[in-house]
Amino acid sequence: MDATRYILEFLVLLLLLLLPTIAGASSDTKHLIAVRSALRDPTGALAGWDAANRRSSPCRWAHVSCANNSAPAAAVAGIDLYNLTLAGAFPTALCSLRSLEHLDLSANLLEGPLPACVAALPALRHLNLAGNNFSGHVPRSWGAGFRSLAVLNLVQNALSGEFPAFLANLTGLRELQLAYNPFAPSPLPADMLVNLANLRVLFVANCSLTGTIPSSIGKLKNLVNLDLSVNSLSGEIPPSIGNLTSLEQIELFSNQLSGAIPVGLGGLKKLHSLDISMNLLTGEIPEDMFAAPGLVSVHVYQNNLSGHLPMTLGTTPSLSDLRIFGNQLSGPLPAELGKNCPLSFLDTSDNRLSGPIPATLCASGKLEELMLLDNEFEGPIPVELGECRTLVRVRLQSNRLSGPVPPRFWGLPNVGLLEIRENALSGSVDPAISGAKSLSKLLLQDNRFTGTLPAELGTLENLQEFKASNNGFTGPIPRSIVNLSILYNLDLSNNSLSGEIPEDFGRLKKLTQLDLSDNHLSGNIPEELGEIVEINTLDLSHNELSGQLPVQLGNLRLARFNISYNKLSGPIPSFFNGLEYRDSFLGNPGLCYGFCRSNGNSDGRQSKIIKMVVTIIGVSGIILLTGIAWFGYKYRMYKISAAELDDGKSSWVLTSFHKVDFSERAIVNNLDESNVIGQGGAGKVYKVVVGPQGEAMAVKKLWPSGAASKSIDSFKAEVAMLSKVRHRNIVKLACSITNNGSRLLVYEYMANGSLGDVLHSEKRHILDWPMRYKIAVNAAEGLSYLHHDCKPVIVHRDVKSNNILLDAEYGAKIADFGVARTIGDGPATMSMIAGSCGYIAPEYAYTLHVTEKSDIYSFGVVILELVTGKKPLAAEIGEMDLVAWVTAKVEQYGLESVLDQNLDEQFKDEMCMVLKIGLLCVSNLPTKRPSMRSVVMLLLEVKEENKPKLKAVATLPI
Repeated sequence: MDATRYILEFLVLLLLLLLPTIAGASSDTKHLIAVRSALRDPTGALAGWDAANRRSSPCRWAHVSCANNSAPAAAVAGIDLYNLTLAGAFPTALCSLRSLEHLDLSANLLEGPLPACVAALPALRHLNLAGNNFSGHVPRSWGAGFRSLAVLNLVQNALSGEFPAFLANLTGLRELQLAYNPFAPSPLPADMLVNLANLRVLFVANCSLTGTIPSSIGKLKNLVNLDLSVNSLSGEIPPSIGNLTSLEQIELFSNQLSGAIPVGLGGLKKLHSLDISMNLLTGEIPEDMFAAPGLVSVHVYQNNLSGHLPMTLGTTPSLSDLRIFGNQLSGPLPAELGKNCPLSFLDTSDNRLSGPIPATLCASGKLEELMLLDNEFEGPIPVELGECRTLVRVRLQSNRLSGPVPPRFWGLPNVGLLEIRENALSGSVDPAISGAKSLSKLLLQDNRFTGTLPAELGTLENLQEFKASNNGFTGPIPRSIVNLSILYNLDLSNNSLSGEIPEDFGRLKKLTQLDLSDNHLSGNIPEELGEIVEINTLDLSHNELSGQLPVQLGNLRLARFNISYNKLSGPIPSFFNGLEYRDSFLGNPGLCYGFCRSNGNSDGRQSKIIKMVVTIIGVSGIILLTGIAWFGYKYRMYKISAAELDDGKSSWVLTSFHKVDFSERAIVNNLDESNVIGQGGAGKVYKVVVGPQGEAMAVKKLWPSGAASKSIDSFKAEVAMLSKVRHRNIVKLACSITNNGSRLLVYEYMANGSLGDVLHSEKRHILDWPMRYKIAVNAAEGLSYLHHDCKPVIVHRDVKSNNILLDAEYGAKIADFGVARTIGDGPATMSMIAGSCGYIAPEYAYTLHVTEKSDIYSFGVVILELVTGKKPLAAEIGEMDLVAWVTAKVEQYGLESVLDQNLDEQFKDEMCMVLKIGLLCVSNLPTKRPSMRSVVMLLLEVKEENKPKLKAVATLPI
């Protein structure tokens, strides 16, 4: 009886102890259901969080974990909702889960302010809200809460206000990650570095940090990962960093750090990655910098470093990735570089390095990228590199290399780019080149190569660009070249090639540039060249070609055409009568316009000519009256045009912004309607050839005041902007020419027109993915210059594919500054909307407030065009604009569903990364859009050679 009573008392006591736990578990279920109700869940990821499952333990629900899953009513300890496309505000019901230790809501579409209540969760150790749209300030109450917090990750949101220095009070933090948020410019808090003694990860890249790096950073003895990149930090790198013996990664790139690299980094035994590139560092590289035994990656490029490389570089045991380009380093590379380490990526470009190329670079058999361009290296290419089967990119141009190229080096099977131009290399192209099956670009120009070009070149089915100009090649052009079906650029000019041009050249359907000038080619010009409808540059000048000019060339639309100084004869077809072709036929005495004299004319031929003349006279008589009327009309139009263009010779004023070799009359006298190459809302654009070198210029004639537009404002704006800017990716304004009635702007001529014209026409196949990527980077760098390097800031206001022009090499430049504006520290209010449909940022359309973010939205649309191949507004995407169409498709089917199907699938991963950057640029919230400087960084990180920094792209919230 007593035993029974004791058992009953024990069970009652146990029940009393379990009641709070059971009640807590029941309460957690209720809170999770409230969380689901507060969120938009388009994919149904939280479908199981339902009232129908109220009786089941939430520990069995998807994305939920409990501290003790075996307990009958365990409390919720972890919630992981990473990348579930959830949207809405932060669900405050989460703050009621009192046992919550781990909360991950990263890579979703959550927005609004950060919740203050989450700081009161007593057990919370891990909080990850990265990759969302949270905005506003970090709640100050967070600095007084979070009793247990060890990990705080707010990366890639839209947080603003001052950098939250009060987080230094969270002394238990082991990881603090606030990177890629647009905080107000603030110094890096010294207290934070003193108080957070347990910190292992400090990731505050792109947080608008200013000032210097405090020396107190040396107190973070447990720090493993230090990333202060992409800020505005200045001053020297504190030597105290050498005290952080736990460091594995140092990322200080893209700041304004100056002074010398501190001695002591070699003592960091665990260090494997060091990136201090894109700063203002000077002096020599310390002897001990490569002494760290685990050092895998070193990036010190784009600084002002000088002196010789330390010899310890040759003995470092783990080095795989070394990038030192864009400095003033001199002397030789260590003779044993690569012998003792698994070197896979080496870029020493744009220095003053000399001596031989070390034969040991590929001793480990892992070298993939070798870029030694623009130095003073001398001697032969090492024979050992011909055995390096792992190489994929080789750039050795602009050095002093000499001697023959090793035969096996020609045939490396994985090399896609082989660039050895501008050296003193000799010998011939070995037939072993047939082994280079991955080769897409072969650039040999400006060397001393001789011999015949091997027929094996025709087996390189991936070859897109072959340049071998300014060498001593002899013999015929290999007929096998016509097998290169995707070749778009062939330049064999200034050699000693002989024989005929292969008739089968018409099979090269993707050829856009063909230059065979300055050789000894003979025979007829093949009429099959007229079948290459995509070609825009054809230069056959300075050869020994004979016969007549094929009429089939009239099928072509050539931006550059030259057959001067040959032995051609016969009539010049009428379609070559334009002024743009006036210098295309020089030095061919047998060529003539109209009827040509011939010593062999028969009486029958003379009779035919007489009959033809009579017929012409008869027809002329019939149309005489009409002609007189038409002449009267044209005369009146001429008088109007003359009034616009000429108020007297002395009235024209030429204002130059660069050195020019022509007069205002050379421009004005060539504004012929046959030279018009474009027309828009601001005026007409002409192609004019001027100067002693026959340089082509683009001349924009703005509409006269009061006739079709705002030409005076447009003219003043464009001159004011472009006369000041100097950047390789901004179209160059050579001069302006004005009189009382007309305004002319004279630009450099861009041979391939606008991106919009090429991308959305039958020429689009010319733009493969590497070219599109190059265009995106070029245009981004141009806009970044306007936004970050011009004072005051210049906002373009009409960024679109038609205002991105392409030069002969398909390099991109920003053009048309007619509606551009300078702005101060805040948004500028415009009186009317400028821009083009499909590109205008939503806040600009509603508020007329313009900031740099408006340009970034428009540039994001251009990225979407490049990735999808579609226009911003097109029937094929229905009534939506391109942004809405891409967003909807990506949400429903994923990133790959919108990629241009005409592009090579091998670049799919790169295209998806660039697409994510584009989608970030077209965010509805301006604060969510990155700066153009960040866009450039993100784009550069996409490429294989920038893989160590891919984390920034990989974590974008798409």
